[in-house]
Amino acid sequence: MVERMSRLRGLHTGTPFWSSLSSPPLPRATQRLRDAYDVIVLGAGISGSLVAESLTDDGHSVLVLDRRRPARGSTTASTALLQHELDQPLVRLTKQVGELEAITAYRRSKLALHALHERATRLGIRADLAVRDALYLAGDVLDEGGLERERALRSRAGFEVTTIDRKTLRASYGLNGAAALRSFGDLVANPVALSRGFLRTAVARGAHVAWPVTVVERAERRDHVALLLEDGRRLHARHVVLATGYELAEGVPTRGHHILSTFAIATHVQRRVPWTTECLVWEASDPYLYVRTTPDGRVLCGGGDEEIATEEARDALLADKTRWLESRLARLAPGLDARAAFAWCGFFGASADGLPSLGLLPGHRRTHGLLGYGGNGITFSMLAAQLIRTTIAGGEDPDAALFGFGRRALRPSPRR
Repeated sequence: MVERMSRLRGLHTGTPFWSSLSSPPLPRATQRLRDAYDVIVLGAGISGSLVAESLTDDGHSVLVLDRRRPARGSTTASTALLQHELDQPLVRLTKQVGELEAITAYRRSKLALHALHERATRLGIRADLAVRDALYLAGDVLDEGGLERERALRSRAGFEVTTIDRKTLRASYGLNGAAALRSFGDLVANPVALSRGFLRTAVARGAHVAWPVTVVERAERRDHVALLLEDGRRLHARHVVLATGYELAEGVPTRGHHILSTFAIATHVQRRVPWTTECLVWEASDPYLYVRTTPDGRVLCGGGDEEIATEEARDALLADKTRWLESRLARLAPGLDARAAFAWCGFFGASADGLPSLGLLPGHRRTHGLLGYGGNGITFSMLAAQLIRTTIAGGEDPDAALFGFGRRALRPSPRR
């Protein structure tokens, strides 16, 4: 079967904070491509970079292709709150997929995050990677009673988590809220530097990377996958990985997933951030506000998601959403200067249960997909690298079915 590839989309608009920083050097671009590779990865953002690094570690010949410069698609628009907690609270995910499966998803998410930190540290990737605790504020998804049920279930599953009341939130963190859960061991990073660091490691091991290159068709055969490029060249690989983010290729199932739009700001440098421990902050709400700090003392704040999947409609809201984020941030943390120095918007993904879809596409033996939609996108990218590496090596990950494309009948989240 011949399948068409995705169309080029405007993935973000405005001025993402990371675009104002000096980017790490691009990896060396390959001038002459071979006809065949073990694995061809489509997409040179954080997902493709993590997959490429993992596969070259196993000795595979790898080619990474992108229509843009590496890490200049959705990666540069990320606010890079790297969390193990899923968009769907554990108490609600349990109702959707079962307690054992929900706890397994949370545990694998935390293991993937730890692996990402350990791997980046071991490889010497400099990306302002730092460990942060997280504050999960009561909202319209989980109120104070809901947060207590969430704490009890996470504790029973082996996660360290504590409860913070309204008075302590205000006195110790300078935040307005009825209550919060504090969890431990999340991360922040510069997503562009992180992505390029992993890609440069892959190239140093022999991987090829080329851009701008457009793939227009792919066809899976019995023993290889054939790719047709826009310029007429044909490439072949034993396996192909579709790490194309929100530019979905034909044949990638989207049931239970959808694309929407999100908005973000970065403030001016603060004289003092009121939450002195520099926690990540997010809400048990739908949609939720999410907040972190940067190494130079700014506050990144995102949210206000809208069910919009066109560039024009998304971009028309940027000015209004910027003011809305400034107002929400000022109410949440009265001690901040909440004025935006940078503002941007971009496409974002969500799934019915907060879980990604990763691995072999249904009906395929050599084409792997990666829908790491949700607030855990980079964490899911690391999980995808682990799962795909195991599959291509001929092994079987015990949790592959939980995260696979055909894992279960998806259903909407239950009401409280």
